[in-house]
Amino acid sequence: MCGITGFIDYKFSSNFEILNKMNNTLQHRGPDSAGSDILETKQAQIGLGHRRLSIIDLSVCGNQPMSDESGNFFIVFNGEIYNYKEIKKELQSVGETFFSSSDTEVILKSYIQWGIKAVDKFIGMFAFVIYDKIKNKVIFCRDRAGVKPFYYYVSDSLILFASEFKALMAHPSFKKTLNYDSLALFFRRGWIAAPYTIFDSTFKLKPGHYMEIDLISRKSKEHCYWNVHDYYNSNELNLSFQEAKEQLHQLLKSACEYRMVADTEVGIFLSGGFDSSLATAILQTGRTKRINTFSIGFEEEKFNEAPYAKAVAEHLKTDHHELICSAKDALELIQELPYYYDEPFADSSAIPTMLVSRLASSKVKVALSADGGDEVFGGYPRYYDKLDDFDKVQSVPGILRKPLSHLLSIPLKISTNKNPQYKIRLEKLIKTLNHEVRADLFRYRSEPIYYSDTEIKKLLKKKDIDLSAKSFYDDIQLRETLDPAMLMMALEYKTTLVDDLLVKVDRATMAYSLEGREPFLDHRLVEFAARLNSNFHYRNKSTKSLLREICYEYIPKSIMDRPKKGFAIPTNEWLHRELKEMVMEFSEISFLKKQNIFDTNVLKIIIDNYYKGYDTNGERIWFFLMFQMWYSRWINNN
Repeated sequence: MCGITGFIDYKFSSNFEILNKMNNTLQHRGPDSAGSDILETKQAQIGLGHRRLSIIDLSVCGNQPMSDESGNFFIVFNGEIYNYKEIKKELQSVGETFFSSSDTEVILKSYIQWGIKAVDKFIGMFAFVIYDKIKNKVIFCRDRAGVKPFYYYVSDSLILFASEFKALMAHPSFKKTLNYDSLALFFRRGWIAAPYTIFDSTFKLKPGHYMEIDLISRKSKEHCYWNVHDYYNSNELNLSFQEAKEQLHQLLKSACEYRMVADTEVGIFLSGGFDSSLATAILQTGRTKRINTFSIGFEEEKFNEAPYAKAVAEHLKTDHHELICSAKDALELIQELPYYYDEPFADSSAIPTMLVSRLASSKVKVALSADGGDEVFGGYPRYYDKLDDFDKVQSVPGILRKPLSHLLSIPLKISTNKNPQYKIRLEKLIKTLNHEVRADLFRYRSEPIYYSDTEIKKLLKKKDIDLSAKSFYDDIQLRETLDPAMLMMALEYKTTLVDDLLVKVDRATMAYSLEGREPFLDHRLVEFAARLNSNFHYRNKSTKSLLREICYEYIPKSIMDRPKKGFAIPTNEWLHRELKEMVMEFSEISFLKKQNIFDTNVLKIIIDNYYKGYDTNGERIWFFLMFQMWYSRWINNN
């Protein structure tokens, strides 16, 4: 796990001082070594920067940037290729030689041998840049699930790239121009979906995509090499529940074992839920050495999952480490969030994720996390609870939907109800009545929305905002015959998972120089689960039925069967106590007028309604606070 950065400068105006400044912003991602190189071509300067967290091949032979022996191919790489040893043997069989035992060299030699099609062979998480001197091309590539981040900035004469925003911002030519369409998306969900970012001319490379940049023509083209929709659109596998369970069990064992590949110590985040407990059970079974497991608990009982994790750890006999977090611990960490999450990000579970990452980093350099289990294996009750809603909307005759939505828009405009959830629900219903494609119906009914479109337009002073921007799952439509619950899984796999959950874990682990690995996002698992009958995911009113049945083979039901809690923090309590002064500071009229982003009157009403008790959803105020803290750190200070 590392950090990468660099540039393609057609004006030849960059230098090593700039490149090293960009690279050093990523020191937390790779404290073990740093490398940089500037390649002068006829067309451009190509800057390659790398910060290394040594996991595989701890010697200097694994340092980057790396080139082949001919000097025609160069690479910087962030991530891990877990099956690199098998690929290396295949390359050796056709005559390739190696000077290191690193997976980085395997990627480079694979590209030389097979071109970009080599990516189809990789089992792992990755973001890499390859300069192909022979073809005069630069390749950007990101893994299938989007576990590893990749940002890029484009102007007429300059392309910047990096694992995190802060490295882009370190280049003197980077322009920090807020994109208000993206800001609106942030207030709707608390994060910004790929390919958009908070700044103009800056993008996220889409998961499962690579980009070719022709240095001669200066043209770039993005290509999709893997799309989860292809598997959801495929025919269902003709398997019985028992057959599916057995095949899934073997795939899980393979995915978990691959993620133990390292030349350093590996541990596991253990929440006590089915996903992390199953991964722990698979890996501890048959091992004499106790695996390090880590969990975080809270003093507030209703948020505390630590006892469940401890019970699982005791049953499996792991070397368990637990930290009970006080409000003081968490609140001190809030001040650090804007630095590590250097794009506006408001998932409050980033705090416990950072705390458990800090705990784990004191013992290991690699930690497995169970993200993706809910999205891939149907773990959220809302996938099934919302089906009645969908049926009711679908039962309204098409000819009546638009007139009905028009009637409903009248109370939306004139209502004096101070509870914003009333208007959000009404706006959702209007949107669902006007839906044109099936995916929109499910998105409007199921996704959590914290500020309605009407409210966002009033809140932001800039009025020509486009709220129709969608994330890239709309590129390919899912088949009409796909089961509704499976459709929701497919949509969330390409949205919430990528730009909320995986961003949260990547920044939290990397803040403490810890590599996070995701066994449930092994693409072989995902492809298999997407072709199963939805009844295998939800049986007898139980979510994740297949995973549950496998888990029960390792851990008794009496330990595992309990209500789902989630990785939450007491946001409302803190906003009413410790964080209230900060909210008031960031909503002062003088600050807001200087900022010139928000309508001060609308914002005052939102904050007053919350503190007077009309609005009980603290997440809305948390979104505002997280944006203001980000703005103060990255815009106001510059």
